[in-house]
Amino acid sequence: MTASEPFASDPFMVGKHKPKDAPAHISAEESLCPVVSHAWVNAQYKHLVVEASAKALAVAPGQFFNLLCPSPDVGELFFRRPQSVYRIDRKHGRIEFLYKCVGRGTRGLATLQKGDALNMVGPLGKGFWLDPAWKHIVVLGRGVGIATLGPISQLAGENNVGVTAILSARDKDFVMADVLFREAGEVISVLDTDGSSAVENVEKILAGLIAQQRADAFFTCGSNRLFQMMKRLGKVHRIPGQVAMEQVMACGLGPCYVCVRTFEVDGRQELRRVCIEGPVFDMQEAVGW
Repeated sequence: MTASEPFASDPFMVGKHKPKDAPAHISAEESLCPVVSHAWVNAQYKHLVVEASAKALAVAPGQFFNLLCPSPDVGELFFRRPQSVYRIDRKHGRIEFLYKCVGRGTRGLATLQKGDALNMVGPLGKGFWLDPAWKHIVVLGRGVGIATLGPISQLAGENNVGVTAILSARDKDFVMADVLFREAGEVISVLDTDGSSAVENVEKILAGLIAQQRADAFFTCGSNRLFQMMKRLGKVHRIPGQVAMEQVMACGLGPCYVCVRTFEVDGRQELRRVCIEGPVFDMQEAVGW
């Protein structure tokens, strides 16, 4: 890109503006996306579906959008909230988010109703990828991290790659998205209520999959304890892995350096921005949350 070239696109209103070709070096855009549906999945999580632009629909698994959330009260919200994509529905031109209402931003996001417009910037960051040689992958998620792993499972299924999804949750009401994962492969639910979510038990499940040669690659998000265990197994058995990091962000575009985390590369520690160099990283290089 030269100094005379634009580095941002004009806001795009889905359904009102005609699609236009943006310069190739601009990979993201600001778009106003009509809300198709917005419903509670359980007491804490909501499922949001929006109509998306062509550029937004080019999002890769593991990438995210920076959402402009309405204020839930009289105060202002000064920063957008990063949200990874839960499902990409290119056939119907829609993108889906599955998120937990935990703070002012997501409480404000939860007020959006069908017909409202969601202002989002993206797609942003670097996402998951699949090696053509892989025949079966394992995804391991907990809590909202489950949503982040949906698109990579979706992509694997579309490419005839087997998927085993291990979904960890507090109880059965919080084992979300199991329908999506069953479309791609096998689902194993592990719960706090019956003790099956213990790290030791999940490790036994992974060891069994490795023995059955059903673990060509590991993917994880949502739990530092499960990540550390999966990283250790991956190193011992030489199984490549990728982790989607969850991190507080301000700009989501790189300049602010709020989302910097430590990584170990070739025996040396270095700092990387989750929003730009990630949010998906090599599992063996990530130190953790």
